[in-house]
Amino acid sequence: MRFILRRLAFYVVAAWVAITANFLIPRAMPGSVVDAVLAKFPNLLPPARKALEATLGAGNQGSVWSQYVTYLNHVLHLDFGVSLSNYPASVTSIVANGIYWTLGLVGVATVIAFAVGTGLGVLAGWRAGGRLDRALPAMMFLQATPYFFLALLLIQVLGITLHVFPVSGAYDAINYTPGWTGSYITNVLDHGFLPALTIVATSLAGWMLQMRNVMVTTVGEDYVLAAQAKGLSDRRVIFTYAARNALLPQLQGFGLALGFVVSGALVMEMVFSYPGIGYLLLNAAASKDTPLMQAIFLLITIAVLAANLLVDLVIVLVDPRVRVREVAR
Repeated sequence: MRFILRRLAFYVVAAWVAITANFLIPRAMPGSVVDAVLAKFPNLLPPARKALEATLGAGNQGSVWSQYVTYLNHVLHLDFGVSLSNYPASVTSIVANGIYWTLGLVGVATVIAFAVGTGLGVLAGWRAGGRLDRALPAMMFLQATPYFFLALLLIQVLGITLHVFPVSGAYDAINYTPGWTGSYITNVLDHGFLPALTIVATSLAGWMLQMRNVMVTTVGEDYVLAAQAKGLSDRRVIFTYAARNALLPQLQGFGLALGFVVSGALVMEMVFSYPGIGYLLLNAAASKDTPLMQAIFLLITIAVLAANLLVDLVIVLVDPRVRVREVAR
């Protein structure tokens, strides 16, 4: 319990530092949000500045401390203001729509790649030198292939040449209306197949290699050899003794991967014009939409911290050695 409280306190402080930095950095930059909007519309009359300041909350708001307190209150209420590139839509609504697509695509693809890669790594490490282990260098070719190159190759072969899958967007907006209908869900899955295949294909071998290397080391441990000497079945030795302990470093990497799921797969989303957080961040940077960029950066930071906290909790539950160390303190 003390371990959980210490870790929770650490992540709360880290989140506060990230929120504070997110507040200070835009204010240290030259210019303002209002100047960025006026630069796009040079013909606006002078009274337009006061109207924009009132709308965007960029006018005289008192001291930096009062602005900071107001900013914290807005963050707690998930109020990040109005998007400059999608005016008058709120930043919260835009980010909520983007995270919906990112979690559905990048999140699911990351979990699939982790599960399949870890399972193959367990088998390859248990029988080092076997067929699956020898096939790993060939699989690493996909790991080394540039993200965008594989995506373009899949588009050309499966999309343009064979016309098997659509090549852009999240769904066919002309023929389908969003809703929990079979036809709409099928259309979304069709549009998400090629992006998901790109993510899985380029990350599967990495998960497999990492698990295989740890598994090879774990198989030589005394407790695994003792379990084999007792005559236990290979299945039980693999999953109860070897894989369970070899999985711990893998979980830490998976936690980081889950945290960065929220940031989306920027290159993949660009190639497929997929409306996720990565594509949204690219458009926000191109249009100098500071409020939207602030919200996305803060979301990514909080997601990474939350994922690491979750992994810490899982490791405490899975690894009895951690519990023993905490009791001894």
